[in-house]
Amino acid sequence: QVQPVESGGGLVQPGGSLRLSCDFSGVTESAASIALVGWHRQAPGEQREWVAGINNQDFARIAESVKNRFSIFMDHAKKLVYLQMNSLKLEDTAVYYCQVTTTRTYWGQGTQVTVSS
Repeated sequence: QVQPVESGGGLVQPGGSLRLSCDFSGVTESAASIALVGWHRQAPGEQREWVAGINNQDFARIAESVKNRFSIFMDHAKKLVYLQMNSLKLEDTAVYYCQVTTTRTYWGQGTQVTVSS
């Protein structure tokens, strides 16, 4: 099944940092064919929400709810998109999903991020 692969989730204390990775090499061999890569998250009992996105020109946007704490960037050569998460809060606990859009949209299976003391 063609899909991006997320990694980097785990358990972290409040105030800590994590870097999530989205490997889109299984979706496309060229970052140039990427229209958009987005990170979304879904907390238990909540709807999935958009967190950040970046295109192949490295134009990035971050949701207001995590601005100044999260950042997104792409390594074109490695076909990876990173979500750097700093100053994590309890409410950042969720499954984080990578969405890759070329001519179609592909979702990864998600990586769990748990912020807990």
